[in-house]
Amino acid sequence: MTQLPPLDGSVLPDGIRARFVERVNGLRVHILEAGEPDRPCLLLLHGFPELAYSWRKIMGPLAAAGYHVVAPDLRGYGRTTGWSANYDDDLRPFRHLNAVRDALGLVAALGYRETAAVVGHDFGAGVAAWCVLVRPDVFRRLALMSAPFEGPPSLPFATDGKAPQVPENPTIHEGLAALPRPRKHYQWWYSTRPANAAMWYCKQGVHDFLRAYYHHKSADWKDNKPHKLTGWIATELAKMPTYYVMDLADDMPTAVTKEMPSPAEIAACHWLPDEELAVYAGEYRRNGFQGGLNWYRSRTSGMFEAELQLYSGKTIDVPSIFISGSSDWGVYQRPGAVERMNGTVCTRMTGVHLLDGAGHWVQQEQAKKVTELLLGFLRSTNP
Repeated sequence: MTQLPPLDGSVLPDGIRARFVERVNGLRVHILEAGEPDRPCLLLLHGFPELAYSWRKIMGPLAAAGYHVVAPDLRGYGRTTGWSANYDDDLRPFRHLNAVRDALGLVAALGYRETAAVVGHDFGAGVAAWCVLVRPDVFRRLALMSAPFEGPPSLPFATDGKAPQVPENPTIHEGLAALPRPRKHYQWWYSTRPANAAMWYCKQGVHDFLRAYYHHKSADWKDNKPHKLTGWIATELAKMPTYYVMDLADDMPTAVTKEMPSPAEIAACHWLPDEELAVYAGEYRRNGFQGGLNWYRSRTSGMFEAELQLYSGKTIDVPSIFISGSSDWGVYQRPGAVERMNGTVCTRMTGVHLLDGAGHWVQQEQAKKVTELLLGFLRSTNP
């Protein structure tokens, strides 16, 4: 992969710096940082299709409160190099435990024995949760955004002398496809070979694709009215918008372009003006999407379930908080996930906060409120 310079400072808010950290688990990691390195470290992990840049609105205020705030482009994203985007290459670098190794290696390279907290959004929330589950001595607090963590997969229990469990029939995918309005789940579409090219070379172009995608999952799209689902069954999942449960014949660019915001709506989008969206578009236009999609593939394939079962029954026992938007379907896309996270998995959960005026991109849509919640959480749990 071509080595690029760090992200140009002209696109970053005052006080945020861009640079590289070399030799981190085989990666040259591109980071954004704010604050001084002699301060406690806050590690911020982004989701899909985002970048370290997605934290730009809260990094300065967190640094001003006395933290060294570090946000990397994760493996597969942005200006971090050392990973492969070939569909047929080994997926092991994109498994969750290697993501923990990436985060731990970055923290160590920066000279920290521990972090004040790890904060994760969307797919980065899962990575953050696994960081804490595996190394709670290093990652001392946890903030999850937009994606509840259900805990590690369970081991089959009390199976001795019993017949093997019969696989679900029909599968959830067959059930979705058989609906009167045939559907499919976005994570499994993301895992298909055509997904990268469909988004990278979509007819509307990457910029407009991302504009529609971010709009559709935000509070700006007024039909985002999420609610609990009763179970992981086709008729319930089909209640979600088509950015999660797509029409069977559509790809993602086709799905979201049906909700492309008007020029007036784009002009009114204060949390993601066109000049900021252009930063995302430029990075994805250069790299494509396969690096990020490989994280979905590692999950939907089930290839690494067995090693994650090593942690079966283990809970997260450091102080934790969950923050999302009240217009975010991501909170409910896995039925019962919030209840399991708050009731069983995170034993020291201080609060579940759903912010008005935010959808899925909560730290961008409601940056001030998110910052206040994070700082309140850090102060209240300071040992």
